[in-house]
Amino acid sequence: MARSRYMVGLVFLVFFVMSFLTNILGPIVPDIISSFQVSLAAAALLPFSFFIAYGVMSIPAGFWVEKHSEKPVMIAALLAGMLGSLSFALLPAYSVAIVSLFVIGAGMATLQVAINPLLRVAGGEEHFAFNSAFAQLIFGSASFISPRIYSYLVEGLGARSKADNLLLRVLGRLTPPDLPWASMYWIFAVSTVLMIVVLVFTRFPQVQRKEDERAGSLRMYGDLLRKPIVWFFFLSVFAYVGSEQGTANWISEFLAKYHSYDPHTTGATAVSWFWGLLTAGCLIGMGLLKIFDSRKILIAFAMLALFCLSAALFGSAQVALYAFPGVGLFASIMWPVLVSLALNSVSEHHGPFAGILSTGIMGGAVVPVIIGRIGDHFGLRAGLCFLYFTFGCVLTVGFWAKPIITNATVNLKRKTVAEATT
Repeated sequence: MARSRYMVGLVFLVFFVMSFLTNILGPIVPDIISSFQVSLAAAALLPFSFFIAYGVMSIPAGFWVEKHSEKPVMIAALLAGMLGSLSFALLPAYSVAIVSLFVIGAGMATLQVAINPLLRVAGGEEHFAFNSAFAQLIFGSASFISPRIYSYLVEGLGARSKADNLLLRVLGRLTPPDLPWASMYWIFAVSTVLMIVVLVFTRFPQVQRKEDERAGSLRMYGDLLRKPIVWFFFLSVFAYVGSEQGTANWISEFLAKYHSYDPHTTGATAVSWFWGLLTAGCLIGMGLLKIFDSRKILIAFAMLALFCLSAALFGSAQVALYAFPGVGLFASIMWPVLVSLALNSVSEHHGPFAGILSTGIMGGAVVPVIIGRIGDHFGLRAGLCFLYFTFGCVLTVGFWAKPIITNATVNLKRKTVAEATT
């Protein structure tokens, strides 16, 4: 089929919208606690309801895409995001938030399954690696931007007399005065509606799925789940996503509780930089992976992430402000390295294995709740110490992983060339 720059751009836009909706939970946690008067554990149930949807939906979404094709499934996924956003925007209550975030999460999980094969076909297989890396940068940029939009809206709506532009005037009428942060859900709803309109009028290419992209059969899943290595990598992905979300979701609340930083400004900015450096770290990691074995990089980055975590939890206010984003910088390469090591550690059924790994994203649901439960009894600092365990699990992968194929490095290429010429 003919390549389509428009379709590639559309997929990048979908990545942006997905990230925009996904990674705003961290900045609003302090608002949830103060607005609804809930405990740390109850506040953590919101990211739980969002990320548990990934565990529920990742594998079924693969079957739905194969049966119905990408376009209708993507539109249905965005409709779920729109309905989830509108439900909370219209009825901003804690119980509604739990349900709405699960619905939004289910939509985002389904979108993620649908768009990767579409990106391969639209951009061409020869450009897929580059386009995938660029898509991650787009994803990260939205994570960097959304907390800043949140700050702008909360600050603007908090000073009603200064709401001198159309956006703030409209949101001021739609949002309860005591819940200015809920205005983000109107932004989410409008974003998903615009994406649905674009998709409806877009002609999609025919996607011929490669064997590794197929959802697979139940027998394949059964074969994989009988292998201990599959469970080890599933738990490793679970631990990584739990570490990532467990850090990001509690940064703002920690800075407010222990260092009296304003969660609407300084806290939101720290979360923004966490995601920004996590994105920038991907570029650094891509270069290092051309030089060093991915397992060694994983060990080094995991140890540096633990160092930054220690500085953030036990250092001064100024140190914490920089150390938390530092955790994001060193967590940046963990996801791609874990997934590549996992897929390179089995010889068949890579498509179903990728689905199993995707369900590990529900670690982002469970770990923040554990942190919250510990925090309610012993303080948030003690709760965040649970991240030593989850990051430690990621660290161990660098020691026990035995991939069938290792990542190509400059030295490895030179050795191969030398052997070929002798």
